[in-house]
Amino acid sequence: MQGITTKKPGIVIAGLGGGSGKTVISIGIAAAWKNKGLKVSVFKKGPDYIDAGWLSKAAGCPCYNLDTFLCDPDVVVTSYLKNSSQSEICVIEGNRGLYDGIDTNGSTSTAELAKLLKLPVLLVLDCTKSTRTMAALLMGCIAFDPDIQICGVILNRVAGKRHEGKVRANIEKYCNVPVFGAIPKLTAEDFPERHMGLVTSDEHQFSDTAITAAVKVAEENIDLDALYRCVLGQNTQDSFQMNENAQSCAMDASDIVIGVIKDSAFQFYYPDNIDALEKSGATIIYISPLTETTIPGVHAIYMGGGFPETHAPQLAQNELFKKKLKELSLSGLPIYAECGGLIFLGTSIRLDGVDYPMSDILPIRFGMSKRPQGHGYTKVEVVHDNPFYQKGEILKGHEFRYSSVLDIDYQDFEMAFKMERGKGILNKKDGFFKNNTFGTYTHIHALGSHSWAPSLVRKAAAYKALIH
Repeated sequence: MQGITTKKPGIVIAGLGGGSGKTVISIGIAAAWKNKGLKVSVFKKGPDYIDAGWLSKAAGCPCYNLDTFLCDPDVVVTSYLKNSSQSEICVIEGNRGLYDGIDTNGSTSTAELAKLLKLPVLLVLDCTKSTRTMAALLMGCIAFDPDIQICGVILNRVAGKRHEGKVRANIEKYCNVPVFGAIPKLTAEDFPERHMGLVTSDEHQFSDTAITAAVKVAEENIDLDALYRCVLGQNTQDSFQMNENAQSCAMDASDIVIGVIKDSAFQFYYPDNIDALEKSGATIIYISPLTETTIPGVHAIYMGGGFPETHAPQLAQNELFKKKLKELSLSGLPIYAECGGLIFLGTSIRLDGVDYPMSDILPIRFGMSKRPQGHGYTKVEVVHDNPFYQKGEILKGHEFRYSSVLDIDYQDFEMAFKMERGKGILNKKDGFFKNNTFGTYTHIHALGSHSWAPSLVRKAAAYKALIH
């Protein structure tokens, strides 16, 4: 289905680099506008799951990822238009620095996304131990790409009113850009900022309290009404071609049930991936190996990433669930697992010298490292026959893991992927499979990897026909 549509007003919140404080500010603005009665849609630029989870909780609606590496630009535009159609205003949190991309042209950067969607940028400036230099940095960002529309700034981590006044005065004199707010350095009592980006919102027993604190920070330090008026004024009524044909591949999949493993140990899922399975005809049910001892009647299982290592003792003790999962795998049940899900399919994970048994489906022993063992975008070629992808397919994804492979027993043909970019499981190989069970460190996005959802549903349909 194709059509012309006008985009909803939105703001891209960007920083000069990672750790600038844009996540707390994005959450605070989105939740504060929601509390004022506005219908807010939220998006996260890039493949991040954790920030997206916090934004979703703040806005009370799914947060969709917008990523021009994983997906074609027209797909990104369509996702924005479709998932903001019922809102009054949109908040898009950028990632890294405004102009940071995968190459010297700034490809995949927050700036390129803002230009693609024709949205203004609110720039968060970390003012730690700096005054006049902030004006110079802002001037550089304005001049670096004249097509970027920086509509205002938020001063972050100011040391007091005197510090704030100096920065404001320089920005007003040299940049002619409005300052919509100044946020002081937050302490642990003000906001548990050190957890943001490290712990998922669902793991916080105090997540509601944290979001309330973010709203308080925004309401007390940002002129939200002025920012709202600015966003409405800066957004033009641009019309875009929306092509929803790229969003789905419907098929006859009557009564196909796919179990999604989801709880505080496994929660890294793009909403688009779940949507794609449903649009391909599947019914989704959610299953937790933390709270359930058996697996209901399903025709396939999708296991996303997360932090199984923080729940390793509980997962290891659930012998009935692990036994049932292994039985289903041996029976040919299609199982697709990413990152944390891959770990749960393995034989064990070692933490502080203790081995915690996992499902023992794939012969891999895992350990954990203090530093990331794989981090960034991936690009893979499908080089061996496997349950879910055609040989010769090129897939784009990303990996982010602290786990490491201590031991693995495999044959070369059991690794479906050759890594053109990224590390994978071992020796630039990824996509380890046995029977219809497939585990990978590469997270894919269904709108960029169009074959994934229809393939999983087809395998589920074949399994259903087999057991019936």
